[in-house]
Amino acid sequence: MQDPNEDTEWNDLLRQKGILPPKEPEVTEEALTEMLEQTIQEKQSSEARLGKLSLDELEELEDDEDEAILLEYRRKRIAEMKEEAEASKFGEVGEISAQDYVEKVNNAGSGIWVFLHLYKQGIPLCALINQYLARLAAKYPKIKFLKAISTTCIPNFPDRNLPAIFVYCEGQMKRQFIGTGEFGGDKLKYEELEWILSRTGGFTTDLESDPRGPRVQDVLLNSLRSGTNDDSDSSDENDW
Repeated sequence: MQDPNEDTEWNDLLRQKGILPPKEPEVTEEALTEMLEQTIQEKQSSEARLGKLSLDELEELEDDEDEAILLEYRRKRIAEMKEEAEASKFGEVGEISAQDYVEKVNNAGSGIWVFLHLYKQGIPLCALINQYLARLAAKYPKIKFLKAISTTCIPNFPDRNLPAIFVYCEGQMKRQFIGTGEFGGDKLKYEELEWILSRTGGFTTDLESDPRGPRVQDVLLNSLRSGTNDDSDSSDENDW
């Protein structure tokens, strides 16, 4: 018996007469590639569109979109929100004592930057920096900002070295700012402190340039270059 799917003149005639059904088009490799590319484009387009929606907006689309796709994006969005909330867990300046130092500073956690301000009551610049740190903590909730009374945290810490800010990441000191000169005196502005601390690499500021101007930048650059030649100045936390 002749195969009805065979490509012959007789079968073609039978198809023309409607005796045999039309022959299904042959799926070529080129056609398969085109179908695959179209599917990928549709998926990427769906991801780009759905990825910008809130959880409530995703719920509103449940009747119009594939349920499996919506459930997957809902799961991903919830996971992203939880991750963001976990990373942004600080948001204020914590007060510590010597007993808290190892736990709160050295063992802060993987990838956590810590800015510790040593201060004393009655020193105007210390009070000013504490005010500014509260604003920075709210603006950069992923960063751990701490403060401690100097002699409570480190016995016999000299007042002449206040204010002092120690910068840590994963238990390692990255930078230290010792004394009024590091902050440009009692006229320090909030934006100036944000810029100074951002240069440590602990966070990325939205300030486009040093608010103190290019002259100060040149002076600080020379100071940093000099400090690079003397590792003890920047890495020894007992150097006061």
